[in-house]
Amino acid sequence: MARKALGPHLTPAKAKNLLGVAKVVAPVLIPVLAPYAAKAAGLISDKYDHYRARRLGVGIEDLTKYTGRGARLHARIAGFAQALGELRAKNPDYVTETESRLVKLAAAVRASERMPTPRRKAAHRAVGADLDNLETELLRRLGIS
Repeated sequence: MARKALGPHLTPAKAKNLLGVAKVVAPVLIPVLAPYAAKAAGLISDKYDHYRARRLGVGIEDLTKYTGRGARLHARIAGFAQALGELRAKNPDYVTETESRLVKLAAAVRASERMPTPRRKAAHRAVGADLDNLETELLRRLGIS
């Protein structure tokens, strides 16, 4: 009675032998390879954090402030609020009104985190469109068209 091969060249007997070798070699290799694996995991994590920070347009030190599905919108709102500071002396009424709008938009983004996906996406689109309008107005007031 012929046994069925597990792969092109792997038979049940060869698989059993490989498992036996692995049981002997693994206790020796794992302590040797573990530090390298940990270092590699740390480097990958660091690269991913830098990638996320670059995508959000924030510094790596500010990355923890912007989490969740609305992270990009929160980062845009924070950046916009910083840009408003330059207009405060010239037009305090506009800045106060716009800051109040930004607070509402940030609250909408936070509230949308717990919404079902279609509603959350619709809310994010609405907030994004509102931010686009506010940014256009800010650029106009700064003399950039």
